Amino acid sequence: MAVADTFAPRGRRSTSRWTRRCGLSWGPPRRQSLPPLRSSDATRFATGVLNVDKAAGETSFAVVNRLRRLTGARRVGHAGTLDPLATGVLPVLFESATRLAEFALKLPKTYVADIHLGFVTATDDAEGRLEPVGDPSDLATADVESALQEFTGRIQQQPPAYSAVKVDGKRAYRLARGGEPTRPAPREVEVYEARLLDFQTGPRAVAQVEVRCGSGTYLRSIARDLGQKLGVGGYLGRLVRTAYGPLTIGNSVRLEQLVEPDAVRDRLLPAEVILPEMERVRLNVEQEAQVRQGRPVRVLPEPAPGQLRAHDAEGRLVALGHTDPLRRTFVPEKVLS
Repeated sequence: MAVADTFAPRGRRSTSRWTRRCGLSWGPPRRQSLPPLRSSDATRFATGVLNVDKAAGETSFAVVNRLRRLTGARRVGHAGTLDPLATGVLPVLFESATRLAEFALKLPKTYVADIHLGFVTATDDAEGRLEPVGDPSDLATADVESALQEFTGRIQQQPPAYSAVKVDGKRAYRLARGGEPTRPAPREVEVYEARLLDFQTGPRAVAQVEVRCGSGTYLRSIARDLGQKLGVGGYLGRLVRTAYGPLTIGNSVRLEQLVEPDAVRDRLLPAEVILPEMERVRLNVEQEAQVRQGRPVRVLPEPAPGQLRAHDAEGRLVALGHTDPLRRTFVPEKVLS
């Protein structure tokens, strides 16, 4: 938890910013438990989005690797990293859907988190060594609810020392692991809603909260800062991403349920499910052919200025683009194959 269209051929690892951010996986995987790809498998897989319920202890990159091996898909990526200890909704994008990752990152996410009070850790989660700060026994539910509301709206948030945020060109977690812990500069994030679901009082108090937020928000930082606000310290325990835009944990799938490529294909959702709301235009066959070649086309009725999504005659997503108000045309920017 916080895009160029560059894809590396099989056997060469891409180091593009898009690849690092969205979890694209290339080259031979490290896992040996799955059978090697047959040459006949290395064909284009179906385009779409798989709503995965990531298990605890597995990295988001490992999920992508396993699905790429299982399906033989040429392009697989995820839309937003979940920490290894976290569970819940991880959108995995296949083939042309990977081109929409930057739009998916703009969708709101919902988390349920257990915040442990009375202690802090260097990692701001349960992986670090516990250091006692204050006794939370006297805290009441109203105290926690009141403090939590100060972390809603557009706020300045300092990412954890152990995070992927860059400090002087280096990843903060690399500096921290190398004995140079540093706090990345605060940055603006948006928290749409934060509410207390449950509060267990006592010397090891735990506040269970639900947070709906925008991209780049660290729940570890909210846990740390809430504990600091209450004067007793705090760190993040269990974390579940329960929703990512329209994707919910209730309609997700666990990796162990997917034993063959067809099982993945049957679970794929249309690529447009990860797009925010924007005006749609319908293309006829001739217009579709032009758009697929990257050419602007005039569409009727004339769309309003702004971002647009273009669909073919059967309603399938063809491209994303914008309106050219001077020429009154739809200008394609990202074309799905």
